[in-house]
Amino acid sequence: MRRVWTGVLLALLIPYVVTLALSGTIKGEDRKPELISGKQVILGNGQKMDVEEYLIGVVGRQIPADYGTEALKAQAVVARTYIYKQLGELDEIQEADLNMEYSGERQLEQLWGSETFVACYKNIQEGVDQTRGIVMSYEGNLIDPLFHQASTGRTRNGDEYHPYLESVESVQDVEAEGYLTVDSWDLATFASFINRISKEGEVSVSQLPESIQLISRDESGYVESIQIGNHTYTGEQVQSALGLPSCSFTLEGYEGKIRAVCKGIGHGYGMSQYGAKMMAEQGAAFDSILSYYFKNIELISG
Repeated sequence: MRRVWTGVLLALLIPYVVTLALSGTIKGEDRKPELISGKQVILGNGQKMDVEEYLIGVVGRQIPADYGTEALKAQAVVARTYIYKQLGELDEIQEADLNMEYSGERQLEQLWGSETFVACYKNIQEGVDQTRGIVMSYEGNLIDPLFHQASTGRTRNGDEYHPYLESVESVQDVEAEGYLTVDSWDLATFASFINRISKEGEVSVSQLPESIQLISRDESGYVESIQIGNHTYTGEQVQSALGLPSCSFTLEGYEGKIRAVCKGIGHGYGMSQYGAKMMAEQGAAFDSILSYYFKNIELISG
């Protein structure tokens, strides 16, 4: 279980219009001193950037900019909590130590397109500014703020080290684009993919598909353990080997091939971004969104 959590955490392990017209940047010349956190990220080029400025380029990569203000605010708190947890008692940290995807303004413009860039940037910036300094704590310690794009319709329970991750319904996730995917491989290709993760011997084509046996799923539908050939794998191992969007899948023989039907996008722990979007559209504030997906937490000033 600890190995699974390590993989999950690594996966975790990403006034302007006038200024834009004058200088090609939208950072703004009037950002007030009280809006600066004092915490800094040291970029690869040695430049130091305030965490709150850095968050704009992180949140902009993590969540669609049109998901609604309250969902963006929730994502900003998630990202900030992660950075502050990595900082600990330090005031600065190397960007390489964060394992996050960050994009500068030019990269964000390429991501969103020139026509929508200013509006998207404003949305993300407001999400960061309006939650400035806020992080999530559980029993006095910052949490591991896990998130994913869309669950199976229910998020997953955490382990004893993550008691604030309780399985909750997120039923509208089934409406998310890409929620349901179907892939197939010929037997030789499937065997070659699985053999990349096998340390105990190869799966042979002659064993397929009959030797594929589901051993266990969790209550949210994610594969915990599956046998292929003579070997047993975690759902995350097979997901990685086959390039599936989540480990909530079924494998079956179909027309001489192996077919995978997969539900959800991401590991399923913590906050569902699509669920946050739908909650925001229904009037939920960011703190309610976070308290729904992370149980018994406190929102504090970091």
